[in-house]
Amino acid sequence: MTLLFLLIAAYLLGSIPFAIVSSRLFGLADPRKYGSGNPGATNVLRSGNKSAALLTLVGDCAKGWLAAWGATRLGFDATDVALAGLAAFLGHVFSVFLRFNGGKGVATALGVLLGINAWVALTALAVWLAIAFTTRYSSAAALGAAFATPIVGYFLSGPPAVVGILTLIAALLIWRHSANIRKLLNGTEGRIGGRKA
Repeated sequence: MTLLFLLIAAYLLGSIPFAIVSSRLFGLADPRKYGSGNPGATNVLRSGNKSAALLTLVGDCAKGWLAAWGATRLGFDATDVALAGLAAFLGHVFSVFLRFNGGKGVATALGVLLGINAWVALTALAVWLAIAFTTRYSSAAALGAAFATPIVGYFLSGPPAVVGILTLIAALLIWRHSANIRKLLNGTEGRIGGRKA
């Protein structure tokens, strides 16, 4: 299997919009039409259906993990594994099935980290949980985890190229939260568990 084929497969895997899939399975409205409009687990939770939100979370995380884990199993080196994870993350954020729109990538990024280095993933998750439970802002938790990931990755994930890829994922994740940053600053950001309008 060539690296190009791996990256294409990882991108297509990452493009699967589990928020849309789970919403249809549970008979819910399209998550792009309420709340933040983001096809992700946090916004699906605003529908009030925790099962649909959980399925979205698990699906989005699993596709990031599967891309990186699968590349490892196929014998690719650490840098190529990280590139496969990046491709899955890009698939989620710029999904070909949603006309190159998509979610913000938090769960998928966590899955990618699990496939690359479980300790980096667990540290990022711990940061997310600490901020989320303290503030009840999913976006603030995601931003904190994104900032922490390259730093932790520098010490734990090995090759500089892998750290560079983790930094790129973190930077894209922060960029995808630019609107949330503005809302956090002006006090209009929705909290975890808030219902749809």
